[in-house]
Amino acid sequence: MASLPVIVGFGGINAAGRSSFNQSYRRMLADVLSTSVVDETYTDLAVLMNLLRYDSGVYKDNNGQPVEVNKWLSEHRSLIDHNTLVRKLENNLFNPNVIARNTVAKLMPDSGSDICFVTRARHLPNKVPSDWLIEQLNDGSDRVRVTTKEHLDVLFPDNTQSLVNSAGQLPSGFRPGKLYPSRNHPRGLEMSVYAASDAIRSMGIEWQQVLSFVAPDQVGIYASSAMSQLDGNGLGGMLQAGLLGKRVTSKQCPLGFAEMPADFVNAYVTGSIGGTGANIGACATFLYNLSQAVDDIRSGRKRAVIVGTSEAPITPEVIEGYRTMGALAQDSELMAMDNSATPDYRRACRPFSTNCGFTLAEAAHYIVLFDDSLAMEFGAQVFGAVADVFVNADGYKKSISGPGIGNYITMAKALAATRSIIGEEALARTFVQAHGTSTPQNRVTESRILNEMSKTFALGKWPVAAVKSYVGHSIGSAAADQLIASLGVWQYGYIPGIKTIDHLAEDIESSHLDVLMGHKEVGIEGMDAAIVNSKGFGGNNASCAVLAPHRTRAMLKKKHGAHRFAAYLEKNQKVSENASLYNQLALRGQALPIYHFGQDVKQDNDVLLSNHEIRINGYKNPIDLDLQNPYLDMC
Repeated sequence: MASLPVIVGFGGINAAGRSSFNQSYRRMLADVLSTSVVDETYTDLAVLMNLLRYDSGVYKDNNGQPVEVNKWLSEHRSLIDHNTLVRKLENNLFNPNVIARNTVAKLMPDSGSDICFVTRARHLPNKVPSDWLIEQLNDGSDRVRVTTKEHLDVLFPDNTQSLVNSAGQLPSGFRPGKLYPSRNHPRGLEMSVYAASDAIRSMGIEWQQVLSFVAPDQVGIYASSAMSQLDGNGLGGMLQAGLLGKRVTSKQCPLGFAEMPADFVNAYVTGSIGGTGANIGACATFLYNLSQAVDDIRSGRKRAVIVGTSEAPITPEVIEGYRTMGALAQDSELMAMDNSATPDYRRACRPFSTNCGFTLAEAAHYIVLFDDSLAMEFGAQVFGAVADVFVNADGYKKSISGPGIGNYITMAKALAATRSIIGEEALARTFVQAHGTSTPQNRVTESRILNEMSKTFALGKWPVAAVKSYVGHSIGSAAADQLIASLGVWQYGYIPGIKTIDHLAEDIESSHLDVLMGHKEVGIEGMDAAIVNSKGFGGNNASCAVLAPHRTRAMLKKKHGAHRFAAYLEKNQKVSENASLYNQLALRGQALPIYHFGQDVKQDNDVLLSNHEIRINGYKNPIDLDLQNPYLDMC
């Protein structure tokens, strides 16, 4: 019998806040959730944003004055609202009003005159043009006079303004690199350390307990970034250095690799020596990594896997790259849509409505998966289970960035797999987290696919959510945003509505869809599964079937029996209490990221070899070398 991949922990950060304990979901649903729940989320945001700090048993403001939290929140809630979710670009990453650039110019001699200029000798190029006459000045300095009769190609320092000024930025004031010794890490890797730590601690189970129970090679870490690390501390700085007259640092190249969100978690968070991998599939990247995890757990190759993505693409160059593709919502287009003199940045992302492009965002999320037996053994929390992930390409294409037919296959397979597990009747109690980018092309093509799926599988008016309307499009982390938001539905009973739209576009197909323009109350057990859909550039389509926690628990009880399930429930009480303690620490800003730099580094003499097993000092269980022949019937 195949093992079931159970979601036992999740964490991270996006424009709505912290992922664990559904804090980011709660920010999106703040207008319908209870006051106590919303106040806790806004307290968490205030601490993340460095507006409040917990000191000596009380919360204090930035002036060091103790505050009564509920009163403070009532006075400052709008400040938190305005500095979370999709909004106007801020100056914390770069100044969108002053983006440095160089203007190419050709200096020509003036009617028979020479071009003459003075500079320091050390500023001369390594290869001096043959037509330059260089004379040392007799003023005691190292300056020289350069004379030439030919034209001179120069770059004039200049600046420009961004034509796109909306983005799904992390909450204002949140600085992940300040929470641990980040040592000039690219922003995406700072986010990785924070997000993976949040996910692991959300379990309520110490990671070392997991390592003491399973063999080291039964653990996997699969994470990546679709676009690598492109800021100044990563590949962006490396590629710009020579043109800006700077030196490349020793860190920019290695830390820019796309697999670093996995490598950092292995090296500095978990100390894992198990499986590792970095799958990349444009906007479907998270689901590509999740697919590998699901396959490994179902087959028994791995028992505990951490899956994640981290994307920090909000740089001037990336924005301009997507803008010139016609993919981003420009300010001028937003104003034209609303017939307004000012762009509505908050409503920049409008899936399935009249729209003009997507809104770039940053986010990092990780989830922890156990096989069902390991979840039972530890009394782990059950947030759901990943039934399966399907990935298909588009075949031959005309435009590499245009959508194709592969998404029909992934969606149909995800629904078929869900039907085979929960049955035909329960299939109608599902909803879809649409890719929902807010481009005119996506609204037409995805709505057609979803509508055909609903008709084919007799789903009635299938509920459609699109959380990019809240947090923007975080490229490789986009499907993680969707999955995390889906988990909140099973704790609070609401499917998030697309609150940035007031009508559906005339060209979408929705005869069998309920495209939610408001939150839909379904109850915490009203939906038996969710389908997470992702469509990426290049024909990278992926769809994922996620089973509800009540469905997952029923499957665990049936497989393992009532007696063992009762023992599981007893263990689960302590685990849930431990997880709650972590949440309380996080609310106080006292839950710092896990970061073990240079600690317990293993050397050759820590490896104990035999021809039947490998033992590593510090790891309780050996790595088995008595491997079965998978081709026995062929030998």
